[in-house]
Amino acid sequence: MKKSVIADSVLVSKYISGDEKSLEVLFKRHKQRIYSFIYSKVYDRDLSEDIFQDTFIKVIKTLKLGNYNEEGKFISWVTRIAHNLVIDHFRKNKRIPKFENSHDFDIFSVLKNSDIDIENQMIKNQIHSEVKKLINFLPNDQKEVLVYRYYNDLSFKEISEKTGVSINTSLGRMRYALINLRNIIKNKNISLTN
Repeated sequence: MKKSVIADSVLVSKYISGDEKSLEVLFKRHKQRIYSFIYSKVYDRDLSEDIFQDTFIKVIKTLKLGNYNEEGKFISWVTRIAHNLVIDHFRKNKRIPKFENSHDFDIFSVLKNSDIDIENQMIKNQIHSEVKKLINFLPNDQKEVLVYRYYNDLSFKEISEKTGVSINTSLGRMRYALINLRNIIKNKNISLTN
């Protein structure tokens, strides 16, 4: 008779309720997949092991603090944590540009840096993908200016002509778009900066 497999979500709930063994089952179940994912990004066994350990430390802390929500699958959530830690590693080692989180921070400067090497193309693509998703949360007038400026490379004069508003209004919309993007990143706890 085949032994039934307990769903990840059940194991997570049991762990949160105090059953330490449930985390051990989750750990064993997903260890190889998470480790392989990390290794495929860093190509270093010791570093992969360190990031893997950090990933599960973060998983444990998040679960213990009650900050885990069941929006997606457990494995996707853990993979996202591992992915963010890989990006953090590359940033700390100055393999991609570091940005201070200030009011003048412009996430698009990450996308425009031509010095990023091929090894970090994956990170650049991921940031690009995240930013595109975040842009959809902006009001239409801000989204329009931002897309014209960063994706169509138009000047503010050209944007003004296309949208039928003054250059100052276009500049204002861009400013608010960047402020709103910063707030969305902060509220959604997305790691695009150190």
